[in-house]
Amino acid sequence: MRRIAHALEAQLRTALERAFPDEVAEAQQAGTPLDPQLAPASQPEFGDFQANGALALARRLKQPPRVIAGAIVDQLAADSAFAELCEPAQIAGPGFINLTLRPRTLAAELSARLGDPRLGVPTAADDPVQASFAEVLAPVIVDFSSPNIAKEMHVGHLRSTIIGDALARVLEFRGHPVLRLNHVGDWGTQFGMLITHLKQVAPEALSTADAIDLGDLVAFYRQAKARFDADEAFQATSREEVVKLQSGDPVSRRAWDLLCEQSRREFQLIYDRLDIALSERGESFYNPYLEAVVADLAASGLLVTDAGAQCVFLEGVTGKDGRPLPLIVRKSDGGFNYATTDLAAIRYRFAAPPEGDGARRLIYVTDAGQASHFAAVFQVARRAGWVPEGGRLEHVPFGLVQGEDGKKLKTRSGDTVRLKDLLDEAVERSEADLRRRLAEEERQEDEEFIQLVATTVGIAAVKYADLSTNRITNYQFSFDRMLALAGNTAPYLLYALVRVAGIARRGGLGAGEGESAEGFPDPLVFSEPQEWALVRQLLQLDTVIAEVDEELLPNRLCSYLFELSQAFNRFYDQVPVLKAEEPARGSRLALCRLTADTLRLGLGLLGIPTLERM
Repeated sequence: MRRIAHALEAQLRTALERAFPDEVAEAQQAGTPLDPQLAPASQPEFGDFQANGALALARRLKQPPRVIAGAIVDQLAADSAFAELCEPAQIAGPGFINLTLRPRTLAAELSARLGDPRLGVPTAADDPVQASFAEVLAPVIVDFSSPNIAKEMHVGHLRSTIIGDALARVLEFRGHPVLRLNHVGDWGTQFGMLITHLKQVAPEALSTADAIDLGDLVAFYRQAKARFDADEAFQATSREEVVKLQSGDPVSRRAWDLLCEQSRREFQLIYDRLDIALSERGESFYNPYLEAVVADLAASGLLVTDAGAQCVFLEGVTGKDGRPLPLIVRKSDGGFNYATTDLAAIRYRFAAPPEGDGARRLIYVTDAGQASHFAAVFQVARRAGWVPEGGRLEHVPFGLVQGEDGKKLKTRSGDTVRLKDLLDEAVERSEADLRRRLAEEERQEDEEFIQLVATTVGIAAVKYADLSTNRITNYQFSFDRMLALAGNTAPYLLYALVRVAGIARRGGLGAGEGESAEGFPDPLVFSEPQEWALVRQLLQLDTVIAEVDEELLPNRLCSYLFELSQAFNRFYDQVPVLKAEEPARGSRLALCRLTADTLRLGLGLLGIPTLERM
């Protein structure tokens, strides 16, 4: 529908220019062109699109909205290209123009998607409404997951990891070069504490491979932190160790490498289970660039020394005393902080190769609690001139994962839920539910099938429950709800896909990935309202994916897939398919085929694998 909408907008602008040539020319010269305001119809009875611009143009054109709408409609009626696409335009209410696509237009658009692996979704470079070709070719960086070394991944990392991966998949499908960066916490004062503790209590780890594992490291971190908080001598030694690490002391570096490598192995187990691809580029990567950040800020006149610290005072951000708040980039003791590292990352990521990544769009997927931090860092980066013209800095905030009691999700003992334990439980519950249903149906399946389905459904349920929620809000984690076969859940959609694909296969025209499009009627023929409703839903895919690309809200794709499955169920329950006569039978099987392909593609973009049977 995106291509059609683009064509309709061009026809509306031409009609507006012909109806009001002097006013359009004057508006263009003033840099305020007249806009027909084309949008999808708010209700099905209003057609496919509505042009709502007549109301807004009434004051500028000094005519009643219905008169303006009538003049535009008269010009559309004389446009043969418009007549090919649409039924005659209708004026409604105070001046809305309702546009209904011709059946042959919809059927042809649907036919073009049969056998197309992209299902009619253009790449950003081929999108008729893509604004900037330069932006399409430049890398997009998605910064997500970002666990801390020597700590286990917990449920707090779940949303960043899953949301970031889904956004990266959509952007990649749209044809953007995407760098998936894992900005792990692998540098800073905590390493002085950890290395000091390691040298004192497990010196063998510095010379013996795999002397400790991550489980030990987690307890190890807690022990080191307890000593750091209670022992001033330990604190002093830890600070000295930071200096040694930063200056490249080989023993300190060996300890640091060991801590990082042990953590990476455990992180990778989680990423493999979730089918997440990431390139690690931790805080340590930017350490050589921190001095340049300070120098740049000083050269630009932004850097101010206040109470011994070097900082940039923010514009429009004040404290309780009404004075501008500072963003500290160098502490009074000469050390750097997270803000300095984040500024160095922005500077490097926007810089042209070989000095940097040459990106035009940076996307940071972190919890909403970091919104103020990123707003401050982004402001300083812009004022320093590190963001190129057209460059985009975007924070993708998300809310908390809560328990069913509405409080932050915790274990019964009050600890943070480990991500590994959460995924294990999801698969175990999925397996128990599957075995129960098999027993009820007196159905025999081998163990390999049970494990495949349980693992796929369990992981999919966790992912989809997160992605289907508007990321800005908190959401309540409920295994019972996310594993349900009814409602907007992964099991429901996976089952819907299995069902739809099975219908298409029984019709003899296939519904597997990469299946040929041969054998369908040409042209496709539809007559029932349920068919047309499904046709229109299928044709919305390109618009939905473009919206996710732009607005970074994966729940929109989830809602679309759920609504598509519902539209299919209404169609299949009320309209015969396999028993219909040709060409209705083949045309309806085409709807089955495209529904299966669309569900499979959409779930894949969410990082959810599908099943042939359940």
